[in-house]
Amino acid sequence: MDIKIIEKNHESIKFIIEDFEPSFVNSLRRIMLAEVPTLAIEDVWIVENSSPLYDEIIAKRLGLIPIKTDLESFVLPDDCSCGGTGCPQCQVAFTLRKETAEAEGSTVYSGDLESQDPESIPSSAKIPIVKLEKGQKIVLEAYAKLGQGMKHAKWQAVGTCSFSYLPIININYEKCTGCGTCAKECPHNLIRIVDERIFIENILDCSLCKICENACEENAIKISWNKNNCILKVESTGALPPERIVIEAATILKNKGKELQEKLEDLEEL
Repeated sequence: MDIKIIEKNHESIKFIIEDFEPSFVNSLRRIMLAEVPTLAIEDVWIVENSSPLYDEIIAKRLGLIPIKTDLESFVLPDDCSCGGTGCPQCQVAFTLRKETAEAEGSTVYSGDLESQDPESIPSSAKIPIVKLEKGQKIVLEAYAKLGQGMKHAKWQAVGTCSFSYLPIININYEKCTGCGTCAKECPHNLIRIVDERIFIENILDCSLCKICENACEENAIKISWNKNNCILKVESTGALPPERIVIEAATILKNKGKELQEKLEDLEEL
Protein backbone atom coordinates (compact mmCIF):
# COMPACT_ATOMS: atom_id res chain seq x y z
CA MET A 1 0.00 0.00 0.00
CA ASP A 2 1.32 3.42 -1.01
CA ILE A 3 0.09 6.79 0.28
CA LYS A 4 0.59 10.14 -1.42
CA ILE A 5 -0.57 13.41 0.19
CA ILE A 6 -2.01 15.76 -2.43
CA GLU A 7 -3.51 18.47 -0.23
CA LYS A 8 -2.99 19.48 3.39
CA ASN A 9 -3.81 22.44 5.63
CA HIS A 10 -4.83 23.00 9.25
CA GLU A 11 -8.45 22.07 8.47
CA SER A 12 -8.25 19.12 6.08
CA ILE A 13 -6.04 16.56 4.41
CA LYS A 14 -6.50 14.71 1.12
CA PHE A 15 -4.37 11.82 -0.05
CA ILE A 16 -4.28 8.97 -2.53
CA ILE A 17 -4.10 5.39 -1.29
CA GLU A 18 -2.83 2.92 -3.88
CA ASP A 19 -3.24 -0.87 -3.85
CA PHE A 20 -5.84 -0.79 -1.08
CA GLU A 21 -8.77 -2.88 0.06
CA PRO A 22 -12.06 -0.92 0.17
CA SER A 23 -12.98 -2.66 3.43
CA PHE A 24 -9.79 -1.36 5.07
CA VAL A 25 -10.32 2.27 4.03
CA ASN A 26 -13.99 2.10 5.01
CA SER A 27 -13.02 0.75 8.44
CA LEU A 28 -10.57 3.62 8.83
CA ARG A 29 -13.26 6.10 7.80
CA ARG A 30 -15.80 4.69 10.27
CA ILE A 31 -13.28 4.83 13.12
CA MET A 32 -12.52 8.47 12.33
CA LEU A 33 -16.24 9.19 12.56
CA ALA A 34 -17.08 7.14 15.63
CA GLU A 35 -14.06 6.29 17.77
CA VAL A 36 -11.38 9.00 17.64
CA PRO A 37 -11.95 10.86 20.95
CA THR A 38 -12.21 14.63 21.40
CA LEU A 39 -13.24 17.06 24.11
CA ALA A 40 -16.80 18.41 24.15
CA ILE A 41 -18.87 20.17 26.78
CA GLU A 42 -20.99 17.60 28.60
CA ASP A 43 -22.27 19.32 31.77
CA VAL A 44 -23.50 22.91 32.08
CA TRP A 45 -24.52 24.75 35.25
CA ILE A 46 -26.57 27.86 34.46
CA VAL A 47 -26.15 30.39 37.28
CA GLU A 48 -28.06 33.23 35.64
CA ASN A 49 -29.73 33.50 32.25
CA SER A 50 -31.91 36.40 31.16
CA SER A 51 -31.21 35.84 27.44
CA PRO A 52 -34.00 35.00 24.95
CA LEU A 53 -32.98 31.30 24.90
CA TYR A 54 -33.88 28.55 27.35
CA ASP A 55 -31.11 27.04 29.47
CA GLU A 56 -31.38 23.75 27.56
CA ILE A 57 -30.82 25.41 24.18
CA ILE A 58 -27.73 27.24 25.40
CA ALA A 59 -26.37 24.00 26.89
CA LYS A 60 -26.92 22.20 23.57
CA ARG A 61 -25.14 24.94 21.63
CA LEU A 62 -22.20 24.84 24.03
CA GLY A 63 -21.92 21.08 23.53
CA LEU A 64 -21.55 21.49 19.77
CA ILE A 65 -18.58 23.89 20.00
CA PRO A 66 -15.39 22.03 18.91
CA ILE A 67 -12.66 22.23 21.55
CA LYS A 68 -8.96 21.82 20.83
CA THR A 69 -7.91 18.50 22.30
CA ASP A 70 -4.56 17.22 23.57
CA LEU A 71 -5.06 13.46 23.67
CA GLU A 72 -1.91 12.99 25.75
CA SER A 73 -3.35 15.09 28.59
CA PHE A 74 -6.77 13.46 28.97
CA VAL A 75 -8.36 10.03 29.27
CA LEU A 76 -11.91 8.83 28.73
CA PRO A 77 -14.02 9.19 31.90
CA ASP A 78 -14.58 5.41 32.06
CA ASP A 79 -10.80 4.88 32.11
CA CYS A 80 -10.03 7.62 34.64
CA SER A 81 -8.88 6.87 38.18
CA CYS A 82 -11.63 9.16 39.50
CA GLY A 83 -14.27 6.88 38.01
CA GLY A 84 -15.54 9.61 35.71
CA THR A 85 -16.72 11.91 38.51
CA GLY A 86 -14.50 14.70 37.18
CA CYS A 87 -10.83 15.54 37.65
CA PRO A 88 -8.08 17.36 35.67
CA GLN A 89 -7.30 14.08 33.87
CA CYS A 90 -10.75 13.66 32.34
CA GLN A 91 -12.42 17.07 32.21
CA VAL A 92 -11.83 20.79 31.64
CA ALA A 93 -13.83 23.54 33.33
CA PHE A 94 -15.10 26.63 31.50
CA THR A 95 -16.77 29.77 32.82
CA LEU A 96 -18.84 32.35 30.97
CA ARG A 97 -19.99 35.70 32.32
CA LYS A 98 -21.35 38.39 30.04
CA GLU A 99 -23.75 41.29 30.50
CA THR A 100 -24.84 43.81 27.89
CA ALA A 101 -25.21 47.50 28.60
CA GLU A 102 -25.21 48.68 24.99
CA ALA A 103 -28.56 49.70 23.53
CA GLU A 104 -27.93 47.71 20.35
CA GLY A 105 -27.10 44.55 22.32
CA SER A 106 -24.20 42.16 21.74
CA THR A 107 -23.53 38.57 20.74
CA VAL A 108 -21.97 35.99 23.05
CA TYR A 109 -19.32 34.03 21.14
CA SER A 110 -17.36 30.87 21.86
CA GLY A 111 -14.33 33.10 22.46
CA ASP A 112 -16.08 34.45 25.57
CA LEU A 113 -15.65 31.07 27.26
CA GLU A 114 -12.77 31.12 29.75
CA SER A 115 -10.99 27.78 30.01
CA GLN A 116 -9.28 26.33 33.06
CA ASP A 117 -6.70 24.86 30.66
CA PRO A 118 -5.15 27.42 28.26
CA GLU A 119 -4.55 24.63 25.71
CA SER A 120 -8.16 23.42 25.71
CA ILE A 121 -10.06 26.25 24.06
CA PRO A 122 -12.73 26.47 21.33
CA SER A 123 -11.27 25.81 17.89
CA SER A 124 -12.86 29.07 16.72
CA ALA A 125 -13.56 32.16 18.80
CA LYS A 126 -16.32 33.33 16.45
CA ILE A 127 -19.01 30.68 16.97
CA PRO A 128 -22.18 32.55 18.12
CA ILE A 129 -23.96 31.20 21.20
CA VAL A 130 -26.70 33.73 21.93
CA LYS A 131 -27.49 37.40 21.36
CA LEU A 132 -28.11 39.56 24.41
CA GLU A 133 -30.23 42.70 24.44
CA LYS A 134 -29.56 45.66 26.73
CA GLY A 135 -29.63 44.64 30.39
CA GLN A 136 -29.57 40.90 29.69
CA LYS A 137 -26.98 38.69 31.35
CA ILE A 138 -25.65 35.16 31.22
CA VAL A 139 -23.45 33.44 33.81
CA LEU A 140 -22.59 29.74 33.66
CA GLU A 141 -20.07 26.99 34.30
CA ALA A 142 -19.41 24.24 31.78
CA TYR A 143 -17.37 21.05 31.92
CA ALA A 144 -15.88 19.38 28.85
CA LYS A 145 -15.05 15.67 28.85
CA LEU A 146 -13.35 13.32 26.44
CA GLY A 147 -15.79 11.26 24.40
CA GLN A 148 -16.38 9.45 21.10
CA GLY A 149 -18.68 10.13 18.16
CA MET A 150 -20.42 6.76 18.64
CA LYS A 151 -22.01 8.20 21.79
CA HIS A 152 -22.87 11.66 20.48
CA ALA A 153 -22.09 13.66 17.33
CA LYS A 154 -20.58 16.48 19.41
CA TRP A 155 -17.55 14.26 20.00
CA GLN A 156 -16.93 13.59 16.30
CA ALA A 157 -13.40 14.55 15.34
CA VAL A 158 -14.33 15.04 11.68
CA GLY A 159 -16.89 17.18 9.91
CA THR A 160 -16.50 15.18 6.70
CA CYS A 161 -14.64 11.95 6.02
CA SER A 162 -15.11 10.29 2.64
CA PHE A 163 -13.30 8.32 -0.02
CA SER A 164 -13.83 7.86 -3.74
CA TYR A 165 -12.18 5.73 -6.38
CA LEU A 166 -9.41 7.29 -8.45
CA PRO A 167 -10.95 8.53 -11.74
CA ILE A 168 -9.82 7.27 -15.15
CA ILE A 169 -10.73 9.35 -18.21
CA ASN A 170 -10.10 7.78 -21.61
CA ILE A 171 -10.40 9.85 -24.78
CA ASN A 172 -10.62 8.32 -28.25
CA TYR A 173 -9.06 11.03 -30.40
CA GLU A 174 -10.03 9.18 -33.58
CA LYS A 175 -13.71 9.63 -32.70
CA CYS A 176 -13.39 13.06 -31.06
CA THR A 177 -14.44 15.96 -33.31
CA GLY A 178 -13.37 18.68 -30.87
CA CYS A 179 -16.92 20.05 -30.70
CA GLY A 180 -16.47 21.07 -27.04
CA THR A 181 -19.82 19.71 -25.82
CA CYS A 182 -18.19 17.64 -23.08
CA ALA A 183 -16.25 20.69 -21.85
CA LYS A 184 -19.43 22.77 -21.64
CA GLU A 185 -21.34 20.06 -19.76
CA CYS A 186 -18.63 19.14 -17.22
CA PRO A 187 -19.83 20.58 -13.86
CA HIS A 188 -16.28 20.79 -12.51
CA ASN A 189 -14.71 22.46 -15.57
CA LEU A 190 -12.05 19.77 -15.91
CA ILE A 191 -12.06 19.61 -19.71
CA ARG A 192 -10.28 22.13 -21.93
CA ILE A 193 -10.38 22.44 -25.72
CA VAL A 194 -7.15 23.67 -27.33
CA ASP A 195 -6.94 23.70 -31.13
CA GLU A 196 -9.99 21.38 -31.26
CA ARG A 197 -8.25 18.85 -29.03
CA ILE A 198 -9.43 17.74 -25.57
CA PHE A 199 -7.20 18.07 -22.50
CA ILE A 200 -8.04 17.04 -18.93
CA GLU A 201 -7.11 19.31 -16.02
CA ASN A 202 -7.24 18.40 -12.33
CA ILE A 203 -8.47 14.86 -12.91
CA LEU A 204 -8.59 14.28 -9.14
CA ASP A 205 -11.55 16.68 -8.95
CA CYS A 206 -13.63 14.40 -11.19
CA SER A 207 -16.74 13.18 -9.34
CA LEU A 208 -17.38 10.28 -11.77
CA CYS A 209 -20.78 11.77 -12.64
CA LYS A 210 -20.36 10.81 -16.35
CA ILE A 211 -22.22 13.92 -17.53
CA CYS A 212 -19.49 14.59 -20.09
CA GLU A 213 -19.64 10.98 -21.31
CA ASN A 214 -23.41 11.11 -21.75
CA ALA A 215 -23.17 14.45 -23.56
CA CYS A 216 -20.69 13.17 -26.17
CA GLU A 217 -22.63 12.02 -29.23
CA GLU A 218 -19.50 10.46 -30.75
CA ASN A 219 -18.83 8.24 -27.69
CA ALA A 220 -15.29 9.59 -27.70
CA ILE A 221 -14.92 10.00 -23.93
CA LYS A 222 -15.26 7.25 -21.33
CA ILE A 223 -15.23 7.66 -17.56
CA SER A 224 -14.23 4.78 -15.28
CA TRP A 225 -12.34 4.30 -12.04
CA ASN A 226 -9.51 2.34 -10.53
CA LYS A 227 -10.90 -0.02 -7.88
CA ASN A 228 -7.45 -0.47 -6.32
CA ASN A 229 -6.73 3.24 -5.79
CA CYS A 230 -8.80 5.80 -3.90
CA ILE A 231 -8.82 9.41 -2.76
CA LEU A 232 -9.46 9.86 0.97
CA LYS A 233 -10.45 13.29 2.26
CA VAL A 234 -10.63 14.16 5.95
CA GLU A 235 -11.97 17.48 7.25
CA SER A 236 -11.39 18.19 10.93
CA THR A 237 -13.84 20.02 13.18
CA GLY A 238 -10.83 21.82 14.62
CA ALA A 239 -10.58 19.70 17.77
CA LEU A 240 -7.62 17.75 16.34
CA PRO A 241 -5.26 18.34 13.39
CA PRO A 242 -6.48 16.29 10.40
CA GLU A 243 -3.28 14.24 10.20
CA ARG A 244 -3.58 13.36 13.91
CA ILE A 245 -7.12 12.09 13.29
CA VAL A 246 -5.87 9.70 10.60
CA ILE A 247 -2.97 8.48 12.75
CA GLU A 248 -5.22 7.97 15.77
CA ALA A 249 -7.76 6.04 13.68
CA ALA A 250 -5.02 3.83 12.23
CA THR A 251 -3.73 3.12 15.76
CA ILE A 252 -7.21 2.18 16.97
CA LEU A 253 -7.71 -0.11 13.97
CA LYS A 254 -4.32 -1.73 14.56
CA ASN A 255 -5.16 -2.36 18.23
CA LYS A 256 -8.48 -3.92 17.23
CA GLY A 257 -6.61 -6.29 14.93
CA LYS A 258 -4.21 -7.25 17.73
CA GLU A 259 -7.09 -7.85 20.12
CA LEU A 260 -8.84 -10.09 17.59
CA GLN A 261 -5.63 -12.04 16.98
CA GLU A 262 -5.12 -12.60 20.72
CA LYS A 263 -8.69 -13.84 21.17
CA LEU A 264 -8.34 -16.24 18.24
CA GLU A 265 -5.08 -17.57 19.68
CA ASP A 266 -6.82 -18.13 23.02
CA LEU A 267 -9.52 -20.14 21.24
CA GLU A 268 -6.89 -22.37 19.63
CA GLU A 269 -5.55 -23.25 23.08
CA LEU A 270 -8.93 -24.49 24.31
